[in-house]
Amino acid sequence: MRALLVYESMYGNTATVGEAIAASLRDEGVEVVSGPVSRFGPQAADGVDLLVVGGPTHVHGMSSARSRQTAVDDDKNTYPEPTLAPGLREWIRDLAPGEGRLAAAFDTRIDKPIFLTGSAAKGIAKRLERRGFNPILGPECFLVTTGNELLDGET
Repeated sequence: MRALLVYESMYGNTATVGEAIAASLRDEGVEVVSGPVSRFGPQAADGVDLLVVGGPTHVHGMSSARSRQTAVDDDKNTYPEPTLAPGLREWIRDLAPGEGRLAAAFDTRIDKPIFLTGSAAKGIAKRLERRGFNPILGPECFLVTTGNELLDGET
């Protein structure tokens, strides 16, 4: 099985989770290419058996150009590769039809009730389904502190 795992990351947490998921898939014998969405054009998903997509939750859902810029401009942000463009919204929009291929979505979000934080993974999953991908599981959330650090046990 061949998989592509792409993520959008502002503070590094989504990248950490994404690479942990990629490592787990590799341990199961899956051939995985992984990295930030900015390194892959949508055509990178052509021909893969499994597409895994993840991003941070911003303003109750997927990031926008404005929320990505705000994260990049944050003085506390020390992550060397924050995603500016293209974001996942644009990347997914430009994907070729999934034609029933498998997909999974994940996000990182603050450790608060989901009705307060929202979930980027839900939006990612809906967009992938609209493009013709078949979800292999429901959207997954990985929790971070209000100080933007992954909670213990999240990777």
